[in-house]
Amino acid sequence: MSFKFPLATASWGQEEQDAMQRVIASGMYTMGANVQAFEGDFAKYVGSKHCVMVNSGSSANLLMVAALFYTKNSKLKLKRGDEVIVPAVSWSTTYYPLYQYGLKIKFVDIDLQTLNYDLEQLEQAVTNKTRAIMAVNLLGNPNDFGRIRQIIGKREIVLIEDNCESMGAKFQDKQAGTFGVMGTFSSFFSHHISTMEGGMIVTDDEELYQILLSLRAHGWTRNLPKQNLVCGEKSDDPFEESFRFVLPGYNVRPLEMEGALGIEQVKRLPKMVEERRKNGKLLQAALASHPDVIIQQEIGESSWFGFSLVIRPGSKLTRKALVVRLNELGFECRPIVAGNFAKNEVVKYFDSEVHGTLKNADHIDRNGLFVGNHHYPIPEAFEALAKL
Repeated sequence: MSFKFPLATASWGQEEQDAMQRVIASGMYTMGANVQAFEGDFAKYVGSKHCVMVNSGSSANLLMVAALFYTKNSKLKLKRGDEVIVPAVSWSTTYYPLYQYGLKIKFVDIDLQTLNYDLEQLEQAVTNKTRAIMAVNLLGNPNDFGRIRQIIGKREIVLIEDNCESMGAKFQDKQAGTFGVMGTFSSFFSHHISTMEGGMIVTDDEELYQILLSLRAHGWTRNLPKQNLVCGEKSDDPFEESFRFVLPGYNVRPLEMEGALGIEQVKRLPKMVEERRKNGKLLQAALASHPDVIIQQEIGESSWFGFSLVIRPGSKLTRKALVVRLNELGFECRPIVAGNFAKNEVVKYFDSEVHGTLKNADHIDRNGLFVGNHHYPIPEAFEALAKL
């Protein structure tokens, strides 16, 4: 079925086509100079010291969690059995690395208006067993990091961010994804920039950065500086160092083509976020006071990944009817991320618990959906939405 208002559209121009051809002509396809250049450009854009590009946002989450197991910093180091708080609404690969590293997952409800943490529930969920908080910035909306910092206080709780849906969002003029000790991003096709597949981890911590470099490529030392914080000192003999493994890593390297695409896409990013924000203002004007539908309440400056529509509690409108109507108007629709993830069968494998109840997560699971936003003006979409 063809939709007038699809969830996502291509953001490439001739520059991206030319970048791919340059890589093809070079004959060098595996991770190299283009990836490194993009990492520098992206780190500069978000205001972080370091960026590590990987093959997906999911892999970015995996390496972010893994790095906390291999740091020598006792304030950051996690171990199996440690409790990590997560919002009940996110994508599957927010949670999977936590399970895969043997962490105790505590689900906390979300706020029906912002779709991020219910901050009162988060505050109540934190105990002396809590070792980390995963902040997920949903659909472009940054969390209230001022309040989260207050909740953490002086306790040794590690804050990490899954910012895969919220590239370009800001809270108090600081980029989302840079509030935690590490933050992750995605450059999958439907996200703010597209490198086909791709993900990034940013950090200001030099040791974590070097751990990420090793974990990304087999856990070897090849990509580390001679003097480093992972293995100390490397041999001057490159043959000896070529297959020296020091961490149980992965192969989640990106391709040179993805790096080359990223170089061009990040140039477009400020303008693309600006256009998404303009569309967000039009959405707010069209639906802010709708009697049956709630739209996402902006925290800080959202980068408006998409537009959530949640049926108000007590409304007689059903999601099935809403989907039919939106399809008639030309909109492609999806559930809000994965809805209440705690209801999924896969959770039986987790070491997990639910704090309190997940009434808001349950509500959007049954009564929520989202439609697409884009990097160009779509005034006709808001004219159509006003007919709801």
